[in-house]
Amino acid sequence: MDYMKLPSQVELNEVVLRDGLQLENKIISKAEKKLIFDQLVDAGVKTLEFGSFVHPKLVPQMANTGELYTAISAHSEELALIALIPNLKGAENARASGVRRLNFVFSASDTHNRQNVKKSTDESLEDLKAIHDFCSKQGISLTVAVATSFGCPFEGEVPIERVRYVIGKVAALGMESITLADTTGMANPKQVYNLVSEMGEKFPLQKFGLHFHNTRGMGLSNVLAGLQAGITSFDASLGGIGGCPFAPGATGNVCTEDVVHMLHSMGIRTGLSLEKLLKASAALKKIVEHETPSYILKAGPYNRKYPVPNA
Repeated sequence: MDYMKLPSQVELNEVVLRDGLQLENKIISKAEKKLIFDQLVDAGVKTLEFGSFVHPKLVPQMANTGELYTAISAHSEELALIALIPNLKGAENARASGVRRLNFVFSASDTHNRQNVKKSTDESLEDLKAIHDFCSKQGISLTVAVATSFGCPFEGEVPIERVRYVIGKVAALGMESITLADTTGMANPKQVYNLVSEMGEKFPLQKFGLHFHNTRGMGLSNVLAGLQAGITSFDASLGGIGGCPFAPGATGNVCTEDVVHMLHSMGIRTGLSLEKLLKASAALKKIVEHETPSYILKAGPYNRKYPVPNA
């Protein structure tokens, strides 16, 4: 009998404090972010994208990223605390705040990249060279996320040849990890499996991660397809909130507690406590002052038992 090819353990990178909060109307304070952070750490989170060094006028929610890092930096030895950057200026500002781990994001799609950072994809690739050089000299860890790897809200399908070209340029610099991002939830499981498998064959020494949105309800199925293609590192956001400010229709990320629930029910370890994640998700709902897309927060885990009526 044939069985699914699945890993025994998966690493989740929590992005609620960055991707999760950046579309919220209510400005989340440093103290509120620190409360979420503390609960995530208590739940066992080890890798966390805590903010981004972008212009505060463009993404007001990220204006207190430097202050937040000061408040959480005592954990920087035992946790991977990652800041997203869009350019060299962002890297310099992150370094000035003492941040030691950065994630540079740009888009495979020219149109989306121009909407996001006002540059072509090739211009961002040139920026990456300068950022890589800066980080190497400063002893800063650098990873890369390639947005719109599975489709662009402006251009539609992004040809696999285009993604291969972009990944080739990034991989040539010797990146620790490259994340393929489904920025507006356009991916489907077959596409995920095929793209990840091809990138793995083309760049066998490169570590890849995946970043999915649940915009069209296919987030968990895409995670499963990624698992079957050999990926063991995924981004997820507590409560399933978030989205890209520069992409129409970009609603929430795959939900951390929903992903953990799925993985644990399949016998795949994450090192996270689902019970404590649900506690953190309930606190998050109060902070953002609205319901979140989390299924497990609403329904509870699959093995939840109810009393028999009239027993």
